[in-house]
Amino acid sequence: MPAAGPARRSWLSAAASLPREARDTLFLLVVIAWLILPQAGRLPAWCIALTAAILVWRGVLAVRAAPLPGTAWVLGLLAATVAATAFSHRTLLGRDAGVTLIVVLLALKTLELRARRDAFVVFFLGFFTLLTNFFFSQSLLTAAAMLVGLLGLLTALVNAHMPVGRPSLAQAARTAGTMALLGAPVMAVLFMLFPRFAPLWGIPNDGMTGRSGLSSTMRVGNVAQLALEEGIAMRVKFDGPVPAANDLYFRGPVLSSFDGREWRPLLPRLGAYAQALLPPVRLQAFGEPVRYTVTLEPNNRPWLLVLDVATRPPSGPGVEAIGGGELQWISTRPVTDLLRYQVESHLAWRADAQASVAMLAPQYRELPPSFNPRTLQMAAEMMRSAPGGPADKPALVEAALERLRTGGYVYTLEPGVYGEHTADEFWFDRKQGFCEHIASAFAVLMRAMDIPARVVTGYQGGELNPVDGFWILRHSDAHAWTEVWLAGRGWVRVDPTSMVAPGRTGSLQRLRAPEGAFAAALGTVNPTLLAQLRQTWEAINNGWNQWVLNYTQSKQLDLLRKLGFRSPSWEDLSYVLIAVVVAVALAGAAWARWERSRQDPWLRLLARVHRRLAEAGVPLPPAAGPRQMAEAVTNRFGADGAALADWLLRLEAQRYAARAPAPLPALQRELNRLSWPSPQ
Repeated sequence: MPAAGPARRSWLSAAASLPREARDTLFLLVVIAWLILPQAGRLPAWCIALTAAILVWRGVLAVRAAPLPGTAWVLGLLAATVAATAFSHRTLLGRDAGVTLIVVLLALKTLELRARRDAFVVFFLGFFTLLTNFFFSQSLLTAAAMLVGLLGLLTALVNAHMPVGRPSLAQAARTAGTMALLGAPVMAVLFMLFPRFAPLWGIPNDGMTGRSGLSSTMRVGNVAQLALEEGIAMRVKFDGPVPAANDLYFRGPVLSSFDGREWRPLLPRLGAYAQALLPPVRLQAFGEPVRYTVTLEPNNRPWLLVLDVATRPPSGPGVEAIGGGELQWISTRPVTDLLRYQVESHLAWRADAQASVAMLAPQYRELPPSFNPRTLQMAAEMMRSAPGGPADKPALVEAALERLRTGGYVYTLEPGVYGEHTADEFWFDRKQGFCEHIASAFAVLMRAMDIPARVVTGYQGGELNPVDGFWILRHSDAHAWTEVWLAGRGWVRVDPTSMVAPGRTGSLQRLRAPEGAFAAALGTVNPTLLAQLRQTWEAINNGWNQWVLNYTQSKQLDLLRKLGFRSPSWEDLSYVLIAVVVAVALAGAAWARWERSRQDPWLRLLARVHRRLAEAGVPLPPAAGPRQMAEAVTNRFGADGAALADWLLRLEAQRYAARAPAPLPALQRELNRLSWPSPQ
């Protein structure tokens, strides 16, 4: 440890002793590395390795003042880059391939950094590379990191415009910071008022980029894997009180077709959009609706998660919802950006209560042959022993739930790998599982007893962030439950997991993945500190999402309404923006005039005399002082210019003498009365 201080000082002194060109080059290379670093996890490994090698190579050349490589080297690396990009992305077009090329081209351009114009090309490539970070993430952390990168690029740019001497980087950084602060109000006005035109406004996303979230299929074990993630899936802002814990079921994909291993939608070949082809549900809603706003995180999935059950389509800017026959709502395109929508749900409802079994799709009762024979046998025994017989479907449902409640079943994230007969293994062998194990086995048993059943996946529960008042649902809140159809009651939600683990839905208890060493140590010191820090950070990040990322055209129009516009449009936005630009321009002109009025009055008076003498034909250099002017007046006008020459000498004395012969206003009045000599 004692050697750390001297080592640091020697490193700083070595950096300070570098020639200016080497110092500036190293600084620029550090800024470029900072801009590329957030892309390390998204770009191909060869791209990051090649870029790092080029930047290190260029830094070594700068320190050693060695010559730069020739054109053959650069062209060879460029050709290899193009070939590797085409091989990695199977194309040279698109977001990912384009960013890969830009990053390597920026690094290669540093090998041609010989003149100021080369530096300017690197600067502007750097600005473009900075923007590419937002193609992948628009989070607050990304924005903060890119703000640092922006200040670094501006510092390098300002430094390049000071070619004389060895100005410090701190001086250039202060100038760059001042420029950024002066430009911030303009950027804020443009952000708030520049019209947003869909779909031109926004950042394109590659449709095949996978995100965490619910899937259109459910293989036993998938939801347990998702529940290990603590990332936020959605945020909810209720207009009134939060519903009870056992009512917080946010509906996602409905899975009605079972092949023995996997649950799929009713029309699996058409995917999520098959819902639009199903007959509409005959829905009855009771009680007062619950109104709330959902902020859905990007997941590359089309489902619009809503509290069971939404009677009207979700609405919001850019939201086009499609309803279907299974109480789902889906978007016309995958959710690839932060999406905000308003919903109205009823917690008490009936669906298809007037239907008959014959009117329902046969898939709700189908089971694949040769799967789960012991479950089928158990179903037959339960129907034979039921007091009301096989026709008493509600009693059969209760009997199955009672078996879960009293049969020694365990709720766990790690039940082991299930084999071919998943329901048999759950009911008879393992007797443990996560929510999808339980829901799948229960649905199979229901169908075996000729009760229409389906699996519903989504999110259940959540937690309140006391900092901003938003209800947060994480991927760890992912859940699967079942719905059974009963005559006269229609589709009824049955959550078999609540029989095995009542705390899961009643008190929102969750199974958590093991904590890391740091989190465990921090929890030991202060059990609530980690939760408070996370809540604060999530509230700050949510504010960024709500007020920056989700600042849509509708919010712009709301701003105009507050300014007095009754029916604002994007044309009104343009007019307001133009008015603001004109007002700013006039304010700038007034400020310039005021600055001009603050000029040294002595210099202003001297400039006035300089102009009058130029008009009288007296040649004078631009920087002529009073004594030089007096000599020129005497040489040109002789005795006729004596009074003016004397006045100029007294003006000089007023500025430089220990005791001024006359105050400046008196000299100004005297000049106004002075008779100017005529040209000879």
